[in-house]
Amino acid sequence: MLSAHHDVKVPLRFASAIITCEHAGNEVPKEYQSLFKGAAEILQSHRGWDPGAIELAERLTPKRKLPLFRCDVTRLLIETNRSIDHPQLFSDYSKSLPDKVKEEIKQQYYFPYRNGVESFIQSSPKPILHLSVHTFTPQLNNVKRSTDVGLLFDPSRNLESVCCYYLREKLTHALPTYQIDFNEPYAGVDDGFTTYLRTKFKDADYAGIEIEINQKFSSSDESIKISAALSEALNKCYA
Repeated sequence: MLSAHHDVKVPLRFASAIITCEHAGNEVPKEYQSLFKGAAEILQSHRGWDPGAIELAERLTPKRKLPLFRCDVTRLLIETNRSIDHPQLFSDYSKSLPDKVKEEIKQQYYFPYRNGVESFIQSSPKPILHLSVHTFTPQLNNVKRSTDVGLLFDPSRNLESVCCYYLREKLTHALPTYQIDFNEPYAGVDDGFTTYLRTKFKDADYAGIEIEINQKFSSSDESIKISAALSEALNKCYA
């Protein structure tokens, strides 16, 4: 039934799976703390990290524990969910650093994380499901966001599309009062880690899906409810 949406037959059975959390923490390494003097409030906000994302990621352990890669350094130092040439790779706090220092930050925090995930995917049985777990602020630029759970993917990739139709069907059944959206509050083809990895792995081998949860649920039992529903849906997704 799901494959009818795309007129293809893609088995909804992954040989392996991986969970990543690019914005797990807002840590500032000691040598860069001077950059963030007076910025404690900003670091604690959604600009510094994704509140609740790592807790959600750690609870996504259906049937057996899935490998979890996490980046705990604040995105305001370097943004591991952006491509190496993206203008927002460094924030207003770090973009004025000398090129030599920026390169050191890349070598110490950016490449080890990204290369570690890519290497794991490369060596894992295929097809592999990659869930990149994020949370988003309920209001941005004075605009309230109606999405509760967002499933971000590339609609041109069959495996990702079929998987997201399946996940939305299961989540809608388990969470009938929640708004489950495709490619909200961001587009699944915007620059991000999964977008980059799609250039490295073909459609039939890799499905990169970003899970976006509204931060209004981050510190409540609702987050546990959402992760339980996701875990149950994932139970049937991989061998």
